[in-house]
Amino acid sequence: MHGFSQRLPVDWLREHLAAEATHYLFPTLVQRLTHRPEVPLQWRCQQLLTVSTGEQIWGLLDVLPDTFDKIPETLDTESKKDIVNRIEQAVKVREWMERTAADAGS
Repeated sequence: MHGFSQRLPVDWLREHLAAEATHYLFPTLVQRLTHRPEVPLQWRCQQLLTVSTGEQIWGLLDVLPDTFDKIPETLDTESKKDIVNRIEQAVKVREWMERTAADAGS
């Protein structure tokens, strides 16, 4: 969970994400692991997730380009700019997890 790309477990996602909310995936850069040529090229994406508290949290996820290409495009340019602004202000997944764990312990 402390690496650059968070591969959040499905159980964690089911427990913490707001199921009715829209979540966003925004490609940021191309990820090539030159030291591991067997690993295919991936896109490093920023994700904006809405959790059950209503907060939006920010994380990273590596996605295969073919997988990403299958996601339908639904946003106009202004909406994309708004999402980028919200990503820049969102709490990181790890910080949110640490805060909620501390709140649960107090």
